[in-house]
Amino acid sequence: MHTLFLSGIMKIIQLKLKLYKLHCFDLFHHLHITLNSKIMNKIIIYLGVAILIIFSSCEKVIDLNLDSVSPQIAIQGNIYDQPGPYSVKISKTVDFYESSIYPPVAGALVIISDDHGVVDTLVEKSPGEYITTKIVGNPGYTYSLVVTVEEISYTATSTMNNAVYIDSVYIEDAVFGSGKQVTSKFTDPIDTENYYRFIEFINNVQQSDFHVTRDELYDGESVEYSISSTNNDYKIKTGDSITIRLESIDEGVYDYFRTAGSEGSQSASPDNPISNITNGALGYFSACSYRIYPIIVP
Repeated sequence: MHTLFLSGIMKIIQLKLKLYKLHCFDLFHHLHITLNSKIMNKIIIYLGVAILIIFSSCEKVIDLNLDSVSPQIAIQGNIYDQPGPYSVKISKTVDFYESSIYPPVAGALVIISDDHGVVDTLVEKSPGEYITTKIVGNPGYTYSLVVTVEEISYTATSTMNNAVYIDSVYIEDAVFGSGKQVTSKFTDPIDTENYYRFIEFINNVQQSDFHVTRDELYDGESVEYSISSTNNDYKIKTGDSITIRLESIDEGVYDYFRTAGSEGSQSASPDNPISNITNGALGYFSACSYRIYPIIVP
């Protein structure tokens, strides 16, 4: 019986394909549109019945054990073209039902080196936070990170691109909603692949959301990039101090923030952001240059 049923479905699908080919040659022919609609309805009905028959015979109760996710190492490391020291923070993820406070990882071996021969073994300033002692951030340099925890090593590399200056920043009404938006204007360098991350500070407090873009569609052009206050933790008002930081990041860091949530992610979920750190670690390692532009909201 199932064989005859499936055979009927295949005949209908074959008829559908024939009609579709005819329809491609005569798009506005009403007869074809009507027939296609009727055949499509039949296919949907038959497929729905088939699915119900198939799955009714193979039911299985799945028990999701949400509170037994294996902890993962989470690393956040930054080097800038500004005076150091720079830091690397290491923590572990927690089970599903636990708080979002990630326990720091103490006693790790953390080494940062550049492609000009400098090797820096970081010092643990506090549990889970490691700081540099001699590495210097220079545009054009490539930096390597090696973190060893419980005899497992995690590695990453990042290249520091040249800084891009912000030409101006101004406040205007948001395109959507009733809030304000902060618009930054800058000129993208021509004939180079550039990746950017925007960070907004309101009254010296960094906002939790972040924004990234690339110059694929505006290479060498003047660019205006807006951040709406409707997405911030705080709604801006007259007299507020606003600072925009424009980071020139590399592709690996761009991919991390492009796929991350508004506050980054350290959860061991299937949709973790793309990390540039090996061996299954979460987080990112970034060597970037940046420029800032402060204003007072009029």
